[in-house]
Amino acid sequence: MNDGLTPARGHRLYWSIQWRRNDGLGALFLVLAAFAVIYAILFPGILGVGALAKFVQGWFPTAMVAAAETIVMLTGGIDLSVGPMVSLGSVVAASTMQGPMGILGGLLAVLALGGCVGAVTGSFVAIGRYPAIIVTLALSFVLRGVALLLLPRPGGFVPPSLSEFLAGSHPTAAVLLILFVILWKVYQATPLGIGLVAVGDNAEGAYRSGVGVATARLCAYILSGVLVSFTGLYVAAQTGSGDPVIGEPMTLAAIAAAVLGGVGFLGGQGAMRGALAGSLLMSILINVMFFMDLPLVAQYVVQGLIIVCTVSLPLLRSSWRRAL
Repeated sequence: MNDGLTPARGHRLYWSIQWRRNDGLGALFLVLAAFAVIYAILFPGILGVGALAKFVQGWFPTAMVAAAETIVMLTGGIDLSVGPMVSLGSVVAASTMQGPMGILGGLLAVLALGGCVGAVTGSFVAIGRYPAIIVTLALSFVLRGVALLLLPRPGGFVPPSLSEFLAGSHPTAAVLLILFVILWKVYQATPLGIGLVAVGDNAEGAYRSGVGVATARLCAYILSGVLVSFTGLYVAAQTGSGDPVIGEPMTLAAIAAAVLGGVGFLGGQGAMRGALAGSLLMSILINVMFFMDLPLVAQYVVQGLIIVCTVSLPLLRSSWRRAL
């Protein structure tokens, strides 16, 4: 008698696991679909290729910082330096692209910046075992100060060709998002990717199973830093200049999008698809309230209420199930 895992049983098991992983995201997807319909009604032209590409360009920075925050939160940490890191990436991009290496030099400088900052942060958290919230809070002040020292006011130089390529009429942002999702899937299949979630779920158990806990956390912070710094370059291409404070609102936006997507603060809970969906909902919310001409204060109130309701629905559902 063969008790092994047959292809048919493996297929059923795979989809059963996928269903359970998405079980808590039903409310988010429902709210997202509702606001997507409202947005399409308010702005029928959004379904056109050009308008859709423009929308994705506006969504892309929020999606990237939410993804970066999710990678860190899956390990059980949190990053409060996301916003200042976006600002510094923007400043470095606009300050280095005037050099002899042009766009390539600026890109390499930005990616190196993100990797180095992520490595330093990850070393303090993973090797030094300092609390992530303290390390990244202190780092946020350092990054903010460095950005202001390099560029006290918006300026610098971003080649028009780069702005056109990343934030012009081309669907570059959509392609980059698809590429990121594919690369994330590949990373999840590697030992480091598997260890990332395992470390957040049960660090001691992961260590006893042979997972390099410190390495998994360190790589998570490096990957997160690279994503955030590249977001700064993208924002610089959008605006045509570097700005030392442009990323300030993005820290809370990244955390809110991740939490909306079901990512837990204690690690090991949630999925990247949820964080991306959460960031998409926030972008649609902003656009819908803009077309409804709501005052800025009302926009903040409505956005907060919708986030609370969306996060509360799965909890209410779980409580109702336990009561039965």
